[in-house]
Amino acid sequence: MELNLKGKRALVTGSSSGLGEAIARLLAAEGADVVVHGRDEARAQAVAADVGAVAVAIGDLATDAGADAVAAVAGEVDVLVNNAGGYAHTGWQDATPQEWRDIYEANVVSAVRMIQRLTPGMRARGWGRVIQIGGGLGSQPIAIQPHYSATLAARHTLAVSLARELKDTGVTSNVVSPGAIMVDSVEKWLTAQAPANGWGERWEDIERNAVASLVPNDVGRFGRPEEIAAAVAYLASPYADYVSGATIRVDGGTVRSVV
Repeated sequence: MELNLKGKRALVTGSSSGLGEAIARLLAAEGADVVVHGRDEARAQAVAADVGAVAVAIGDLATDAGADAVAAVAGEVDVLVNNAGGYAHTGWQDATPQEWRDIYEANVVSAVRMIQRLTPGMRARGWGRVIQIGGGLGSQPIAIQPHYSATLAARHTLAVSLARELKDTGVTSNVVSPGAIMVDSVEKWLTAQAPANGWGERWEDIERNAVASLVPNDVGRFGRPEEIAAAVAYLASPYADYVSGATIRVDGGTVRSVV
């Protein structure tokens, strides 16, 4: 299916690995002029060359200076995908207040910085897309990673507020909400945890049993980065002109909700 993204300039934050890399790859394959972003220049350059990106932007979006540097390289962006962020396997007893502040800066304020820098140009041109990468833990949090879950909820709510702000401008704001996605770091963590949890030795057994233990869903497996990228590509395209303030869940049915 042709998504009509040729000539659209797209910045995917945090695209030097993992989910962001998959999003950048698909947008580029669909004809978009993709700007790869990361903090490690060598890694970002390698991904950019591999996916066929038109530019590489280096900077820490948790700082104003870093956001300024990225926005300068990104230029007149039509599609902003706010994917950059991080998480830690900590809970209420060991996540310090400073860690709460740090993860909010990295996962939420970083997105706000890019929205404020790039949406004025979209408004002026009368067309644009802002897509947040959220997550099911934003609406169905668990006991661990409370600070991470809180930042996901913030990403979801800011996207809806932004959609109201962008009313009648031709610019939309939406969320893609992944379930548990099998990126390299997740695979390594599951493999390390398998012996203690009795998940088995073969990867097929580890994945099936880990899903049943941690993220039971209707499909019975972890998602793949390409499946999230497909939802992003749809929202980035003109086919989604009538979609704004929405959340598209790509989670195998993990979140049990009718809204």
